[in-house]
Amino acid sequence: MNKIGIIGAMDEEVVLLLEKIEEAEKISKGGLDFYEGKLRGKDVVVVKCGVGKVNSAMCTQMLISEFGVDALVNIGVAGALHDELDVNDIVISTDAVEYDMDTTAFGDPKGVIPRMDCSEFKADEKLSDAAYNAAVKENKGHKVMRGRIATGDLFVADMAVKEELVNDFNAYCCEMEGAAMAHVCYLNKTPYVIIRSMSDKADGSAEVSFDEFAKIAAVTSANIVMDMLETL
Repeated sequence: MNKIGIIGAMDEEVVLLLEKIEEAEKISKGGLDFYEGKLRGKDVVVVKCGVGKVNSAMCTQMLISEFGVDALVNIGVAGALHDELDVNDIVISTDAVEYDMDTTAFGDPKGVIPRMDCSEFKADEKLSDAAYNAAVKENKGHKVMRGRIATGDLFVADMAVKEELVNDFNAYCCEMEGAAMAHVCYLNKTPYVIIRSMSDKADGSAEVSFDEFAKIAAVTSANIVMDMLETL
């Protein structure tokens, strides 16, 4: 892997990386600021894409087409869905799905993308292993799990929606960017992994919990990606 793109949705998710990046060059394109340089000796491009699937997808394609990255890492926070996950625990993606893709009116299962041969976008095994090992090292005292990440343009703060995501998709956590990145990576045959630190439990307390824990969780995922880079 010659150059790695690192995407976060919010300032909190990339600020630590931008403080650590060396030989940084800021390049502004498409309303985004890309920072090209080195982290832990690896060539990287770090960018805040903005919240949501469209922002994530556009940013991912730009990283591949304009900056020539050959691997993608998405970092940030998520709402915990799995019963065993708590705030500040970590999920490393095995795959990612777009849970708000819904053509059930035509008989398709939820999450299926019509006329496409794949709707469950598998993470790269090498990147996933590196992320998992770095997370175990970094996140002492908190759980690190591998599982499916569910993405949709919705901040989940409702127990009924949470239960639906678990029952329909067997997802471990939910967020708003990862599967859109994974979708674009699949089309471009580019390896990816998603690293998410839990900021809330995706239930009625999610809004309050998010405000309290998002910055801490974002720093955790940023530290993991820096440790991960040393092993690639």
